[in-house]
Amino acid sequence: MKVVALSGGVGGARLCDGLAAALSPEDLTIIVNTGDDFVHWGLTICPDLDTVMYTLAGLAHPEQGWGLAGETFHALAMVERYGGPAWFRLGDRDLGTHLMRAQALAAGRSLTDVTDALRRALGVGPRLLPMSDAPRPTLIDTPDSTLSFQDWLVGQRGAPRVERVRFTGPPRPAAGVVAAIDAADVVILPPSNPYVSIDPILALDGVRAAVARRPVIAVSPIVGGRAVKGPLAPMIESLAGLPPSPAAIAAHYGALLTAMVIERGDDAPAGVATLATATVMGDRADRARLAREILDLARRLP
Repeated sequence: MKVVALSGGVGGARLCDGLAAALSPEDLTIIVNTGDDFVHWGLTICPDLDTVMYTLAGLAHPEQGWGLAGETFHALAMVERYGGPAWFRLGDRDLGTHLMRAQALAAGRSLTDVTDALRRALGVGPRLLPMSDAPRPTLIDTPDSTLSFQDWLVGQRGAPRVERVRFTGPPRPAAGVVAAIDAADVVILPPSNPYVSIDPILALDGVRAAVARRPVIAVSPIVGGRAVKGPLAPMIESLAGLPPSPAAIAAHYGALLTAMVIERGDDAPAGVATLATATVMGDRADRARLAREILDLARRLP
């Protein structure tokens, strides 16, 4: 079975790790949101790409889900001592990734090519595709101002009310993105924030149409009326005018969905085939178990 997962955030990375354990590397392609990317300290930072890459390599911080386990922050401390910006915590080993990426991009290589080289160096088997090779920043409109995604999420801790999410830059998908979706037997939408992790990918030219041609299984990022991680719950309330629930997620994806996976005990959304199971992933065994259940569901789809 050929699987494409659209991924962003910690929940997306963790489910992709489970899928990688359940599938042969050649059967899994992960298309990753790059709307979070930004330039910091003169380096191109790709938070979602790196979170997926570190997680699949077994290097991610086990509790927070992003960054590297056992990381140190001596460079950050020195930047702060000089009076430089320290609001975004770049660790010392993480900086090695950003330095290598920046050097390769400056030499004219595409983000797709650079990502492939980095994941191979870390022993990651499945193909990782950035959604776009060109910058495609996500902007957050709040009552007071428009913020870059990282300014809103990290700088202001996701506190300002979200009135609108916008995507800027050319809407061209990276080479191979649409072809990978067309070749898939199923597309999986992990428990990622639909507004800022999945929608940036779907908004690219030809991507939503390609996804609509395939069976699609979404995993709800809402459990018991709350987001497993991040500021999704208040975003649903402000952007959709609905209480946070699997039904709100299903309504957002609409006709794209073939089936949905929800937490056992949550109300199933109407009009979509639903699997209720344990969706909160505590460790790599949980991730692999959930991935196997999703793949079993995919094999039963018409």
